[in-house]
Amino acid sequence: MKVEEIMTTGVKTTHADTSVKEAANIMCLNNISGLPVVDDDNNIIGIVSEKDVLRKMFPKMDDIVGDAGVPNFENMEQGYTSALGLKVSDIMSSAVASVSADMPIMKAASLMCLRQIRRIPVTKGNKLVGIVSIGDVHKAIYQQSLT
Repeated sequence: MKVEEIMTTGVKTTHADTSVKEAANIMCLNNISGLPVVDDDNNIIGIVSEKDVLRKMFPKMDDIVGDAGVPNFENMEQGYTSALGLKVSDIMSSAVASVSADMPIMKAASLMCLRQIRRIPVTKGNKLVGIVSIGDVHKAIYQQSLT
C-alpha cells in the first residue's frame, strides 16, 4: 500500500509570519496537534506542533538553576499568553522530514517511528500535497487485515 492511498489532502497549514495564537486556534478548532508551515508557493519550510507551543512555556535551564533547581509549574501556565504573542517562525521546527506519495506506508511509518513523530508531510518536490499520520497507517493496516 502506498502513502497516496491513505494520506489526507486539503491539509490545514500556517505561515512563518502567522501568530502562534492563530496557529493554536487552527489546531484547537480542528482537533489537530500540528501544522505544516508553508511559504506563499506552498513549499514546506517547517512544522509547528502543540509541543512546540508548550515547550516555549518552560523556563530556560539557567532560570531553573537560579531558582535552586525547582521550577514553579503553576507559574508556567501564565507563560502561555506570552507564547501566543510569538510568530510561528519563533517556535517551529525547520528540519522537516517528509515522504513522497508513492512511498510504501510501512516505510513512512518506520520514518515516523525513527524520528518519534506522529505525522509527516507528503511532498512532491518541496510542495506540500498531503499529510499522513501513524494513526492513518495503523488504520489502513487494520482494515486490510479484516479482508
